[in-house]
Amino acid sequence: MPAIDLSAASMPPVTARWIRASGMAAMLGALAFLATALALQFIRQDLPWQSATLSRYLLGPYGLGLRTLYCVLAVAIVLLALGLDASLQASARSAAPLGLLCAGALGLSGVAIGDSWLPAIDPDFHQWFHHACAISAFLFVTTGMVLQAWRFRLDAYWRRHFPLAIGWALACYGLLWLHAFWPPAGRGWVQKLLIAFIVGAMAVGGRWLWRAASPTRAVDGARR
Repeated sequence: MPAIDLSAASMPPVTARWIRASGMAAMLGALAFLATALALQFIRQDLPWQSATLSRYLLGPYGLGLRTLYCVLAVAIVLLALGLDASLQASARSAAPLGLLCAGALGLSGVAIGDSWLPAIDPDFHQWFHHACAISAFLFVTTGMVLQAWRFRLDAYWRRHFPLAIGWALACYGLLWLHAFWPPAGRGWVQKLLIAFIVGAMAVGGRWLWRAASPTRAVDGARR
């Protein structure tokens, strides 16, 4: 079937603008998080970067700023999930990746909010709550990434991104379980590498989403 121009023309202008905005917000939120997390590795000399997990930086100097960016990243995950779902053709949409990514964002925000006041109120409950939210965030987001990437193959436009998306998502998923179950990979730098992979994927996904609703794009075949 010949290529047709979709000029974000296959969707209402308001929808196209919203999708572009959500992609840009996800990309900027991810990049701001990565820049801040990287800077703290040099600023927080009291924490050994090789062994300290990123959550250790939530408390102490500059902790409030990082906790704020955790919440910003959570919002970015939701926007990216909603934008991707809206940009896919109907046959490629699924509630599973959307729900998992939003649940992961909720867990991520729980880590930041819980670390703001729980340590002083109930330290024991804080430890349980922090770990429960962190594990949920990692598991839900990486699983959602794999399922969302898998749906790309069913969409005429997003199919071009399927190989990189599924490879990247599976790498994150595999690294998560390696970090969890292989003791030598349980160090802080491995967790930070996993976070960098996940947030980096968000930045790339946000850029793809921004381009997907651009005024000029061509895809093979009709989408809706």
